[in-house]
Amino acid sequence: MTIRQLPPQLINQIAAGEVIERPASVAKELLENSLDAGARAISIDVEQGGVKRIRIRDDGVGIPLEEMSLAFARHATSKIGSLEDLEHIRSLGFRGEALPSIASVARITMTSAVAGADSGWRYALDGGSVLGEPEPCPHPVGTTIDVRDLFYNVPARRKFLRTEKTEFGHLEQLVRRLALSHFEVSFELSHNQRQSLRLPPATSDDIRSRRVGEVFGSAFLEQSVFFDESGAGLRLWGWLGLPTFSRSQADMQYFYVNQRMIRDKLVTHAVRQGYQDVLYHGRHPAYILFLELDPALVDVNAHPTKHEVRFRESRLVHDFIFRTLKRVIADLRPGEAAVAPAATATDGDQAEVSAPQQQSAPLMPAAQDGGQWRDAMPAGAQIAEQMANYGQMAAAAASLPAHVIDEAAATEAPPLGYALAQLHGIYVLAQNAAGLVVVDMHAAHERITYEQLKNSYQSDGLRMQPLLLPLTIRVSRREADLVESSTELLATLGMELDRSGDESIVVRAVPTLLHDADIEQLVRDVLADLVAKGSSSRVEEAMNELLSTMACHGSVRANRQLTIPEMNALLRDMERTERSGQCNHGRPTWMQFTIDQLDKLFQRGQ
Repeated sequence: MTIRQLPPQLINQIAAGEVIERPASVAKELLENSLDAGARAISIDVEQGGVKRIRIRDDGVGIPLEEMSLAFARHATSKIGSLEDLEHIRSLGFRGEALPSIASVARITMTSAVAGADSGWRYALDGGSVLGEPEPCPHPVGTTIDVRDLFYNVPARRKFLRTEKTEFGHLEQLVRRLALSHFEVSFELSHNQRQSLRLPPATSDDIRSRRVGEVFGSAFLEQSVFFDESGAGLRLWGWLGLPTFSRSQADMQYFYVNQRMIRDKLVTHAVRQGYQDVLYHGRHPAYILFLELDPALVDVNAHPTKHEVRFRESRLVHDFIFRTLKRVIADLRPGEAAVAPAATATDGDQAEVSAPQQQSAPLMPAAQDGGQWRDAMPAGAQIAEQMANYGQMAAAAASLPAHVIDEAAATEAPPLGYALAQLHGIYVLAQNAAGLVVVDMHAAHERITYEQLKNSYQSDGLRMQPLLLPLTIRVSRREADLVESSTELLATLGMELDRSGDESIVVRAVPTLLHDADIEQLVRDVLADLVAKGSSSRVEEAMNELLSTMACHGSVRANRQLTIPEMNALLRDMERTERSGQCNHGRPTWMQFTIDQLDKLFQRGQ
């Protein structure tokens, strides 16, 4: 076989195979061009899931007559012109391959007009072949791209397409994603001449939130918290779903870097870590997050479809995302955000129930801190000490005149309200400004105890315990080199490791609380994390798992009868405790039932 130059048509079809997988891929490339052209109104008309037709109209700057044919040439673009431009990409598209690739596998017509021109112009291609010279055509300023009969000349590719409903579902999801990264642009989507989506421009915070609700659903909007944090040259903002609003699948996870939607393992890992300790096993968080940073610090040219990116300071980005989300979740307190009820019967996801937004000083005296955590003190003893404090508070409250408590209850409104009764020794029923609060007594106390154990242990730092018999482990040469160069880092994790050979290490000390754990597996997992990410949270996760078990066994059990003052003391502790909306296993600790919801249950006013 001889080396030969491929014909341009085949080159374009090969390029199309890299970026054009289905109708949604075509829509993505064309919509990104419209957004880069400064469009503020975009209309998408689709027929037969996009296989028969995709027509996209925009009011961008348009394409002048003399550049129409050049727009369909490979590697022709207005978005970059030098290496410096390539290193500071601010546009969504830049390769100059989209239009020629699409034209090679479909019939395409482009109509465009620029400001000040006497007329618009139409330019048509069929399978990459030009159908004559551009013709004048009336058209407002902007561009319309009409793509018909996708893959008509590549039947093998057409066989891989799914049903009309499935293909349109992918296309609609794409439009929703783009709409959430460009709030200032209006989007209209029609399928088979029926309007499917209409999103007006969102120019204020309220309208942005409304667009989020239209795309993600009102349940997400009511069960999420908005935040905006900056630091180290990075900005992270968006809507973070509450841990109790979790999903059975990772279908509500939108992440954007400089308005570009991406799927990145580093980002996913950082977000997952941010939700550690609060997410139920096997569940996925829901979020819409936007990361903004200097374009020079991110390489968007890592994949033909531009879904993946590379960060120059990946460790910085990972830690910033992780710590920001962890702080936002930890800072949530009852009354600051909604708490979702139990899972619905549809797909296991949460419905909406809102919590009160009021906060005020508690009626009950503040619970006393348990002091620094001591290794020798079992969780049961600590809980007994805490319950003794509750008893002291109960006695103090019991000594107050009844009219003092009644007046305080009428004028003060803590987020979780005041206890009314205990149900079957399991649930605490309380009344607040919004209605009825139901608290899972064991789950709530478990979270309170767990957070106290973590804080006390962290204040003492990680204590090492030397092994009576040092453990020798065979590892790879790379891992042994890492142990030799990371002594200080390993010490911060409570480990003392030494290299004993080319492919062996010796474990001399481990964290005190983990001396009964599978030390060899723990060390291997830590080294694997260090090789892959340069850091490891294995020790912290193992510690938290142990402390969580201690808190679970030490928390107040079901069928334990609490007095009203003890219940109130528990409610006040919940209001002060980080992540108190869910227990250590991710289950909700309390529910809010508003008066309106209760009225509907009993059909009052109907």
